[in-house]
Amino acid sequence: MSTTGAALTLGVSLKMYFGVEETLDWCREVAEIASRHEAVAGGAAEIFVLPSMPVIPQVNNLFAGTPVSVGAQNLFWEDRGAFTGEVSGAMLRELGCRYVEVGHAERRRLFGESNDIVALKVAAALRNSLLPVICVGEAQRGDLQQASASCITELEAALQYAASHQTLGSIVVAYEPQWAIGAPAPAPPEHIRHVCGALRQWVASRGSELPGSRVIYGGSAGHGLLSRLADSVNGLFLGRFVHDPNTFKAILD
Repeated sequence: MSTTGAALTLGVSLKMYFGVEETLDWCREVAEIASRHEAVAGGAAEIFVLPSMPVIPQVNNLFAGTPVSVGAQNLFWEDRGAFTGEVSGAMLRELGCRYVEVGHAERRRLFGESNDIVALKVAAALRNSLLPVICVGEAQRGDLQQASASCITELEAALQYAASHQTLGSIVVAYEPQWAIGAPAPAPPEHIRHVCGALRQWVASRGSELPGSRVIYGGSAGHGLLSRLADSVNGLFLGRFVHDPNTFKAILD
């Protein structure tokens, strides 16, 4: 799918909000919604879900035979070795993951992930045939041109190692302004349109290096936002506002 394609991508990160049974119950309901919803069946929407690591195999089983893809919220940059507590992209792929989130602002703030670490993780994802969901976003709300330039610089840094090793491929760019993460409301539509437009233009300029790549918006995204954004984004990256599966259905509607 190109960045101007008709199909929209709806991704959901469950972060660490749910326990095991809560996660499985949520996934069962979403699997049922996705399996019978005309937007998904007709190819108008593509869905991926990123649960906590320990339940990935069970979530994969629940979504088997449905149009929903599964991924992880993190990975390590090496494929094998003495890295206690880490999970490799190779193992995630073996578990059936298709997506993996990289570079979220919380990972940067809480765990000190730098641009270099993010770039190593992006390269590991692509090396293991995973679609990296690369999070970018400015720290403070300000000038639209500066916000766009900051996000493009961040994206370029995230792709530096994959580019130098000629392992670029399809990616998902999740624009999440840090000042909107956890806020009562998302960034204003005109702000999202401007920054996502700049990101989509940059991705398109890389041509065959980033085939089928998409730019989606996260950061307190919820019901009603997609309609206000029209065709200025390729979809949404959802979080706490879809903990009720009925809200997820409403977004699909």
